Amino acid sequence: MIELKTTAEIDALREAGRIVARALHAVRKHATIGTTLRELDELAHTTITDAGAQPVFLGYRPTWAPTPFPGTICASVNDAIVHGIPNGQRLADGDLVSIDCGARLQGWVGDAAITFSVGTARPEDTLLAETTAQALADGIAAAQPGARIGDISRAIGVVGRSAGYGIPDPLGGHGVGRDMHEAPFVPNDGPAGRGTPLRPGLVLAIEPMFLAGGRDDIRTADDGWTVLTDDGSRAAHVEHTIAITDDGPRVLTLP
Repeated sequence: MIELKTTAEIDALREAGRIVARALHAVRKHATIGTTLRELDELAHTTITDAGAQPVFLGYRPTWAPTPFPGTICASVNDAIVHGIPNGQRLADGDLVSIDCGARLQGWVGDAAITFSVGTARPEDTLLAETTAQALADGIAAAQPGARIGDISRAIGVVGRSAGYGIPDPLGGHGVGRDMHEAPFVPNDGPAGRGTPLRPGLVLAIEPMFLAGGRDDIRTADDGWTVLTDDGSRAAHVEHTIAITDDGPRVLTLP
């Protein structure tokens, strides 16, 4: 079931999104060579709880997961696309890191993700991250009232395919509201003009994920959570939560 939000509810979602943005900013600033993923997780947890919100990822267990998720953030490094567990791994010079973060404030959820390099960035990683960010911007621009989910998918897919990147079919965006994952699903590739109509009040997480190796194939690590590129190539993942309004898309997870 797809639930349309009122203006007041979208404003509440914006406040949750603002906290997520603060947490991501803090993590990005702290992510230097030698920092552990667990330290980043603890920083995000403190940022969220100090703001009076609750981490959404911590303890989350969808039907396919072998265990509840053990962290406040998903920390995915190099060939990890999404759902990386924030453990004792130390960041190394040149690592490509994707951080996904969610928070719930007064019952409403914000969800966003960033990708960045640690230390000296590899040029190909910078291009991958910048292209993924451009796909997010194009996907948001396509999220106009009267359009359809497929128009977002097409806008993202054109950017990724034109650059020669892989796009994992099972992974994509989703509705957001009182739950982190609501209907509808938002694919990162596909034909325009299809899927759910975009009506004012619809709130979506748009999250492109591109794979540098050019293949779409993925696999799950032994931890049952981390999704990896099958060929070992690097991946990027960026995300914003947006609301469809009469005036166009409103980004809810900006600082």
